[in-house]
Amino acid sequence: MKTYLVPIDFSETAAHAAEFAAALSHQTEVTHIVLLNAYYVSVYETMLPNPDMVLVKDEEIEQNAADRLKKLEEFKKRLSSKVRPGVEISTHLNRTHLVRAVVENVISKNADLVIIGTTGNSSNADAKIGSHVVRISKTCPVPVIVVPPAYSIENISRVVVACDFNKVTEIAPLASLMKMLARKKFDLLVVNINNKTNGSTDNAEKMAEGTTLYAALKQHDPKYYFINETNIINGILQFAKHNDAQIVIALPHKYSFLQSLLHTSVSQQLLESAAVPVLLLK
Repeated sequence: MKTYLVPIDFSETAAHAAEFAAALSHQTEVTHIVLLNAYYVSVYETMLPNPDMVLVKDEEIEQNAADRLKKLEEFKKRLSSKVRPGVEISTHLNRTHLVRAVVENVISKNADLVIIGTTGNSSNADAKIGSHVVRISKTCPVPVIVVPPAYSIENISRVVVACDFNKVTEIAPLASLMKMLARKKFDLLVVNINNKTNGSTDNAEKMAEGTTLYAALKQHDPKYYFINETNIINGILQFAKHNDAQIVIALPHKYSFLQSLLHTSVSQQLLESAAVPVLLLK
């Protein structure tokens, strides 16, 4: 993976995600990090006054855009001391909604990975980037890492892969995983998220044998586990914490893992205090 795209809204959460990207550069083959700010002003805002009877002028819009570009450059300077030597950092202001801006720049910048925070302001002053996380993850054509604000950044040495052993039928997402951490050997803990399986950890590897997943990961000497909990999401996060993992990776399965993680029925504390980032592969 050569290029990371990091949406920046100047919130602490977005800055934390960018710092995670900088730290990750020391373990991966990335050569370019793009800091993206989405600034969208509806045409109606320039034609009709808001509830306070204030009409947004073109001059104000252009000044706001210039201010955002300046802040991006200032943040770039601070981040440059944290990336691996040789990694280029560039900035870009997009005049569209956040989700569209991310997808457009993934394509135009040939980005291999998007790294976002869980909360923060998006393309306008009131919205939350958290409200866009699932849409970005579903729409974005490349893998997405969601970084919780409480995560303490450290080198990745132990990875939890969450999936249904029998539903991983393609090796493409696994290839993305291997590329991302190609610079360093890591412990791979593969967890079956099918809570209908009444198995023990002892026979988890036996169940995985013969699957596409097993064949693709064999050279990396992974360990296989079951999680026998009704609440799969909580079980996976607790497993990651108990095993001192630095990241949880969810293989494609209709995005049920991320949707459950961010759903309103899950406590806000779980979302904001998740111990590790979550990576969604494609």
